[in-house]
Amino acid sequence: MAEITFDDFMKVDIRVGTVIKAEPFPEARKPALKLWVDYGDEIGVKKSSAQITVHYDAETLVGKKVMGVVNFPPRQIGPFMSEALVLGFADTDDAIVLAVPDKDTPNGARLC
Repeated sequence: MAEITFDDFMKVDIRVGTVIKAEPFPEARKPALKLWVDYGDEIGVKKSSAQITVHYDAETLVGKKVMGVVNFPPRQIGPFMSEALVLGFADTDDAIVLAVPDKDTPNGARLC
């Protein structure tokens, strides 16, 4: 991996949000969910397609705090326009585990 500067890091806008809606995404090539995440008043609600079906289902995600990159350009994923990238880490089986704050954090708080 190439080294980056702090200024490079600051270009990536990572915010905390709350999942307000989640539903299955059967049209996706790989198993995925469609998420609507509220990133607060400044950012608003953004949609995201997330390949997180091993550990999560749509019903249990609503109300969950997540972290996401909110300044990527929108990306068409099948019939769904993804507007943010919800962040996670691969576990030992390469299934994604969501990156979440471990304390109560307001929607829109920026990673710094």
